[in-house]
Amino acid sequence: MSGPSTSRISKVVITPVAFADPPLLNVVGVHQPWALRAIVELHTDTGLLGLGETYADETHLARLDAVAQALPGSDPYDTNALRRLVIDVLGKETGGAGASFGGMLDVSSAVDTVYSPFEVACLDLVAREAGRPVSDLLGGAVRDRVPFSGYLFYKWAGHPGLPADDWGEALTPEQIVTQARRMVDGWGFGSLKLKGGVLPPEDECAAIEALRDAFPDLPLRLDPNGAWTPETSVRVAERLAGVVEYLEDPTPGIEGMAQVAARTDVPLATNMCVIAFEHLRPAIAADAVQIVLSDHHLWGGLRRSALLGGITDTFGMGLSMHSNSHLGVSLAAMVQLAAATPNLTYACDTHYPWKTYSGRAQDVVRPGVLDFDDGAIKVPTSPGLGVELDRDLLGELHEQYLSCGVRRREDTVYMRSIEPGFTPNTSRW
Repeated sequence: MSGPSTSRISKVVITPVAFADPPLLNVVGVHQPWALRAIVELHTDTGLLGLGETYADETHLARLDAVAQALPGSDPYDTNALRRLVIDVLGKETGGAGASFGGMLDVSSAVDTVYSPFEVACLDLVAREAGRPVSDLLGGAVRDRVPFSGYLFYKWAGHPGLPADDWGEALTPEQIVTQARRMVDGWGFGSLKLKGGVLPPEDECAAIEALRDAFPDLPLRLDPNGAWTPETSVRVAERLAGVVEYLEDPTPGIEGMAQVAARTDVPLATNMCVIAFEHLRPAIAADAVQIVLSDHHLWGGLRRSALLGGITDTFGMGLSMHSNSHLGVSLAAMVQLAAATPNLTYACDTHYPWKTYSGRAQDVVRPGVLDFDDGAIKVPTSPGLGVELDRDLLGELHEQYLSCGVRRREDTVYMRSIEPGFTPNTSRW
């Protein structure tokens, strides 16, 4: 039996990338023409490479770079030491400040969001050295296919000043159904989620009811990102009882969600009021949410997300997985985590189809591994995350980052450049 690895991290490369994004509408505005991500590469002195993916706004990149400078010489097996290093670096660089992403997600400490891509890359390295998939490092795969839900958005036909995109406009129930048919026909999704908070709740209920008529056997979800008051949330829950499998964040905050939960049997899910471990205790005590949407980018990597899965199981809560605009490294990490999560009770969210834009798929990983079949992805069993970088594609998306001019996600700012009087719809209805 061989002894422990002597591999050490020798080089860290962080590459910001940009890919074209449609004008997807939400509670705080509209997606900009370009979505940003950062690809993290950890190289070892033994020739191994581990991959991670994360957000790429300027503040986050600066924090990633600060950690990257301190990482050479570290042991990729020692993720506890990695977390201590991140805490130490962020304490010196930022005073332990928090982080905000997309105008909707705010955390009091940036440690988890900065630590996550490095932890994923370390696990990718360790699993590659062991010749095993990352799911084996998380307790072993309990499923060989991971189901995903088609993610529907209200959207304009195209970005202002640019030609209409091939997804087309989606502002009416009929247009949402057309979008859903493309999702179901193209990717085989067995459930559907509509991003709401854009139109009055009556209109969004009508869209959900049109989806029910068009897809009578598919589970449906509606996520208005806290656009409604508790009273409106209860009224919508009464109307959509038996139609939706859950409502996600109908109203802001643990207190507001608890008010709604006490007055409806429709399960409530969240990725807004419970996005860190310190949020779990008050949410559970108030019975504010019945389903937590995990997200390894926010919760501090794959092992801490597995810990979250254990906590939700202990308290009898449902569990699914949140998504943001992402590329293949993140999707591979999501699949490995979902494969090793016994109590994954709902299909995972994914933005992945939206990177197929204007007839062209955009990614940084070699194709053929993360293909959707009947709305699910077969869990890679090759070593590590199961994906490899395509250097040409990585270079192309990095050039897009350099030239696109976007340096942070600003849905509200972009919307106001088009509609100057716009204000975010949080608790509007």
